[in-house]
Amino acid sequence: MEEYKLFDGEYKFVNIIWELEPINSPELVKVCEDRLGWKKSTTYTVLRKLCQRNVLQNENTIVTALIKREQVQKYESEAVLSKAFNGSLPAFIATLLEGKKLTVKEVNEIKKMIEEAAK
Repeated sequence: MEEYKLFDGEYKFVNIIWELEPINSPELVKVCEDRLGWKKSTTYTVLRKLCQRNVLQNENTIVTALIKREQVQKYESEAVLSKAFNGSLPAFIATLLEGKKLTVKEVNEIKKMIEEAAK
């Protein structure tokens, strides 16, 4: 699962790919300069490293993601749950909801998720 670990800058970069894919690498350089303040060399360095890790692919200057946003979110969520809450989902949810007021719609959505997970 380590391949889904993305550092902050990598995550921001891959978010751009998820949003705009397929995107050609020269256009990606322009977007990264505008949104991230990166130079061309930084964009290509990060792109190369993420291609080597099989997170992205760059074929004929067309960049696409090889992993889905949901895969990274699942990995990151499990890492936080394990590290900060000793794997306790109830403790995580209690902390997350502390002081928050949920709408009826949110409560119903969460109930539905719990019911689906319990099947």
